[in-house]
Amino acid sequence: MAAPVSDEMVFLSNCSLSAKLCGSFVVLTFRRQTTFRSQVDVCRFISSKTMRHRLQSTPKPAPFPYKEKTYNFFRALFDPTPSRLDENSKIIVIEGPPAVGKGALAKKLADELDMLYFPSPSVASTYINDYGYDLRALDGKLPLSCQSYDESEFLKDPSRMDGIKAGRFQLAKYQLRYKCYLDALVHILNTGQGVVMDRSPYSDFVYIEAMLQQGIISKSIQSIYNEVRTDSLFELWKPHLVIYLDLPVEQVRRRIEERNVEYEKNSPAASLTYLQFLENAYKKQYLKDISAHAEVLIYDWTEVGDTEILVEDIERLDFDQYTIYDKKMEDWRRVDKWDWNIYRHRFTHQQQDLLAYTSARSLTCPEIYISGSDIRLYESVKDKAPGNKYAKGYNADMGDKGLLFKL
Repeated sequence: MAAPVSDEMVFLSNCSLSAKLCGSFVVLTFRRQTTFRSQVDVCRFISSKTMRHRLQSTPKPAPFPYKEKTYNFFRALFDPTPSRLDENSKIIVIEGPPAVGKGALAKKLADELDMLYFPSPSVASTYINDYGYDLRALDGKLPLSCQSYDESEFLKDPSRMDGIKAGRFQLAKYQLRYKCYLDALVHILNTGQGVVMDRSPYSDFVYIEAMLQQGIISKSIQSIYNEVRTDSLFELWKPHLVIYLDLPVEQVRRRIEERNVEYEKNSPAASLTYLQFLENAYKKQYLKDISAHAEVLIYDWTEVGDTEILVEDIERLDFDQYTIYDKKMEDWRRVDKWDWNIYRHRFTHQQQDLLAYTSARSLTCPEIYISGSDIRLYESVKDKAPGNKYAKGYNADMGDKGLLFKL
């Protein structure tokens, strides 16, 4: 455990001006003899649940109810973010080819390390509204450009509309991964509990690369995807640790066949060629790039490994060995506690602003957009679907009660 680190702040001084928490409050800050001090213990190593129970740890504040309350300036005065963080307040991402077992390992690791598991988001789930109605049932009333296209539809027909559907699908997938990663950051900064994730927005591009090499999408779709990625990823903090489960493409193909999902095993997006393109993008681009910023562990997953061995390897990693001049862990070295607080507020309460960066805005790929007439028809049909006329809780036809008292 490293030595305690202290920072010094003075409020309502008459020196430099800086906006705190992006709200209506402004705080004047500078350093001098009369100071408010807060100390943060910087811990190097992730520890397992068993080890943590054996050691005496510094009591932490109760998790902040960020879904019900706003983390504003006044709350930040009494709830500095660093006081919530410990050695396990980290993001671990599990990566690897399809059917390798990323989700199963992520769940086990989350349990062993007393962290929260974040599953990989799916486009299919976005077609279910707040009342459980499946919007895919409306496809018969919609033009082809507006019909649903989820994971199963991609596997069944990846080249639909000359790959335009696949391009839109992967952009939607990236947005979902981006939102999921934002939620992971929010959870860590408001509770102090670490997160184990199944994939992340940083690796999502490997699928676009494989689609391009396979001839599913055009170069212009790849370009607009990369533009969206560049415009949005800079706002996030990179993970602390990436675990890559390596499996030869022949073994990946065999496992896909063993799952015996007809449309999956017969899909061009599950062929040996496509899987090889996917592996190349992972190993030649993603792992090379992310290793400059995060710790990386690679395991041969031909035979499912022992989770306890992985935990031991993780416990040996020193995340605090890097200096301010190193790229690794750079995102997790903040100037002071107010820097932590500002980003906590931003990730938690300004998500719509951040998600706006994931919207395709380029005119260099007009085929990716849906025509105005098709959109108007789509909105008309969707608004008539059960539970879609009004916001959740205001649809009398779905059994919502007391509407007059909600006005």
